[in-house]
Amino acid sequence: MDSEVKLYLQRAEDEFLLSENDMKISINIRLKEILGIPKEKTFFNSVITHAYYSIFYCAKSYLLSKGIKTKPPEEHKKTFLELTGFVNNGILDKELLKIYEDEITKAEVLLDIFLLEKRKRGVFTYNVKSEANIPYARESIRNAKRFVSTIKLIIENQDIRK
Repeated sequence: MDSEVKLYLQRAEDEFLLSENDMKISINIRLKEILGIPKEKTFFNSVITHAYYSIFYCAKSYLLSKGIKTKPPEEHKKTFLELTGFVNNGILDKELLKIYEDEITKAEVLLDIFLLEKRKRGVFTYNVKSEANIPYARESIRNAKRFVSTIKLIIENQDIRK
């Protein structure tokens, strides 16, 4: 496996780990006490952001394994469009693209990074009571886990066939 492909896979796994741990900290009062974090403090927005970056870095890794490198400006948009090409050609499952697209939508709301590039979709309101973000954070973790594990397996199988 190419070192840059491996690097992006590692970044994807690191972001996923941060996402899971931010979720654990957000919902576990005892863990907050141990870490010295006020019990009302949550990190659900961070969970979503880290899950998104997990998917983004994994997508970059996949594209690199195919010889495609995306760079700024508009690196996120370019990565999404390149991945779309693999789905449209039947190489990747459409469900993976849907996961990526759903997480992009959440990231747009949190980070304002795709606001102009993506088509209008339903918007989550993250300026509400933090507990309202729990389902979205859990969904982001599930999506990232599925996306990263699937793409990682695809990349590893490519290497075996080489």
